[in-house]
Amino acid sequence: MNHAIRVHEYGGPEKMVWEEVPLPAPKAGEALVRHKAVGLNYIDVYFRTGLYKAPALPATIGMEASGIVEAVGEGVTNVAPGDRVAYATAPIGAYAEARTIKADRLVKVPEAIGFDQAAAMMLQGMTAGFLLTRTYKVQPGQTILVHAAAGGVGLIMTQWAKHLGATVIGCVSTEEKAELSKAHGADHVVVGIEGLPAKVKEITGGAMLPVVFDSVGRDTFTTSLDCLAPYGMMVSYGNASGPVTTDIGILAAKGSLYLTRPTLATYTSKREDLEAHAAALFDVVAKGAVKIRVNQSFALKDAADAHRALEARKTTGSTVLLP
Repeated sequence: MNHAIRVHEYGGPEKMVWEEVPLPAPKAGEALVRHKAVGLNYIDVYFRTGLYKAPALPATIGMEASGIVEAVGEGVTNVAPGDRVAYATAPIGAYAEARTIKADRLVKVPEAIGFDQAAAMMLQGMTAGFLLTRTYKVQPGQTILVHAAAGGVGLIMTQWAKHLGATVIGCVSTEEKAELSKAHGADHVVVGIEGLPAKVKEITGGAMLPVVFDSVGRDTFTTSLDCLAPYGMMVSYGNASGPVTTDIGILAAKGSLYLTRPTLATYTSKREDLEAHAAALFDVVAKGAVKIRVNQSFALKDAADAHRALEARKTTGSTVLLP
């Protein structure tokens, strides 16, 4: 038996339906994974609402999970039945008790890492990793700004950036989240975006910032640009408040700035890159430099409640859905 959360039409959390679905058999190059935990990420909201389009409806959403390989298709050599694995990749389909997925998208999970932690860390952790080490190579002594610093990616990014020797300014929405951000290493925490550029100017002694990491989107975009030094980089990697629409001429007006909209899918499209980013994540977690906090869990069948909490900004750290 197999159950999944499926979306028959785009819309609010109520559009997600828990229903029985066939248990697929792995084709050549695929593995059948029995999920132990499923990661909750804001990209799931985008697919639910239709901001990002599913290949077809009805669709099972979800990008990240951990579990055990039950069977493999012809030609699969990198994993075998019984292996503990995790993934954070397209195609969508993680909100299910079991699914098939291309085996080359799976990575083996070290025994020291639990299934809940693995499901909570892959997408958010590898995202933090590639943003800090490839999209913009953060250097010791630099000061950076992280929006949504008490969220899943934000908490990981703050810890990882500190490990790299950076000074971190975290921007959060509440005083409670400010305390959480400080507890995870943020050097300075700002609540709300009102007056943020002036506060950054004060913190940096007028130098402003070489880079801003912004997952909020529309509501923070212009403010983030105003925090950058000339030639600074705006890394816009999420749309929690809505998609960004802007005239690129603003980049010239504000100091010949750089703008990028990176995705984990691009940075892990090659098998060797996926393995490298996963290994880097496992390494910083094993060293204790980055601690993965699973602060909320919901039954997979109650995914709608998890989405309501996520969209209301009531979650902190990572959230998992349990089949």
